[in-house]
Amino acid sequence: MIKFYNITLILLLTGQILFAQSMHMEFSFGKPHNSRSIVLKTVEPYDANGQYGFEYGTEQHVNIREDSYSLFSEQPFYFSVSVPEGNYKVTIGYQGLNDSVYKSTVRSESRRLHLEQVKIKKNKTLEKSFIVNRKDAMIREGEYVSLKKPRELEKLDWDDKLTLEFQHTNNITYIRLEQVNDIPTIFLAGNSTVVNQEHEPWASWGQMIPRFFDAKIAVANHAESGLALSSFLSSKRLEKILSVAKPGDYLFIEFGHNDQKEKGEKAGAYNGYTERLYHFVEAFRAVGGIPVILTSTARRSFDTDGQLQYTLGEYPDAARKVAEELHVPLIDLNKMTRTFYETLGVEGSKQALVHYAANTFPDQPEPMQDNTHFNTYGAYQIAKMVLQGIKNNKLAIRKYIIDFKSYKPTQPDAPKDWVWPLSVKNSDIKPDGN
Repeated sequence: MIKFYNITLILLLTGQILFAQSMHMEFSFGKPHNSRSIVLKTVEPYDANGQYGFEYGTEQHVNIREDSYSLFSEQPFYFSVSVPEGNYKVTIGYQGLNDSVYKSTVRSESRRLHLEQVKIKKNKTLEKSFIVNRKDAMIREGEYVSLKKPRELEKLDWDDKLTLEFQHTNNITYIRLEQVNDIPTIFLAGNSTVVNQEHEPWASWGQMIPRFFDAKIAVANHAESGLALSSFLSSKRLEKILSVAKPGDYLFIEFGHNDQKEKGEKAGAYNGYTERLYHFVEAFRAVGGIPVILTSTARRSFDTDGQLQYTLGEYPDAARKVAEELHVPLIDLNKMTRTFYETLGVEGSKQALVHYAANTFPDQPEPMQDNTHFNTYGAYQIAKMVLQGIKNNKLAIRKYIIDFKSYKPTQPDAPKDWVWPLSVKNSDIKPDGN
């Protein structure tokens, strides 16, 4: 009996050690950065071993330099690592070039922005860290989120690996991934105005906001295009969030656009919509979490006199009333986005949404005109509105905000100054929902 116990204990400890090792992975280039480094001396695609490597054929954009023991590229590339579900602290070790300053931009998964034009000086080293949430569809054994087919099945957000997208210039000596379990997570529940949009030129504030948080907080975006509160529930997405949420986590809830389409006895802002908002708030509070309600972003709908129309009916007001009744922090995106559009004007506001001439992007033969869904500039501005809402409500997570002081929708950033290197995926198919 003692012998069997000892063998079992050894097996358990061995499993724990292997599990721990898989949670802390470091890749160095050309030579070891430390004793635990996985050294890459050649550039291999992910499919070569199914555990780590480069994707979308971008290995041809990368060179491992023998003189500086670094990974160098002046073109976009994707690097993926197979890891379990969880929050990961990603650390990039940069090495300055001998002859020039360069800038690096890093995104993760489905175009989530983390590092924006980080400047690396000549002959200097720099280490930058951020948190990436890697989620999967399993709630518990035999029970899964009902993903949309084929849209979500193809998304990097739902696959079994953590993918990093590098843009601009990069000269990297190491990439480190460490699983972290003791940091707050901000869960996002919403529709196409919140989701991590997979393809250019579409974008949402949920994929921009990680850029403004330090490495002590995670953003887990569970939003999806076309969803209302009812379909978010029926596809088991709230159940998924509740299964992984812990006390002190946050849930940001923004719905309304697709809820307007509801038919039947539960239709209406002060009917099923209000009841479900109550449920979201109470269910998340039951696990010790902190819910936050956001009113829906306005649609860009100007009349012939240049006046912005109210197209969301009573839904923004219903959200405000639920927040007031349940003493929930409110971020009034509907009000702020209306001011934003009015400030930019009838024509200028098109620069914040998907309005593009034909052939602006590859395989886009027709013009694109969408007054609901944002481009990357617009999504970035709305992310700043959310940050301002966090500060106005004096939420505890405001202490994790970086590179942000304040934002006024009457004084938006100039569209002409916006820089966004394009990802490799683009589509002229409008996201679900309107």
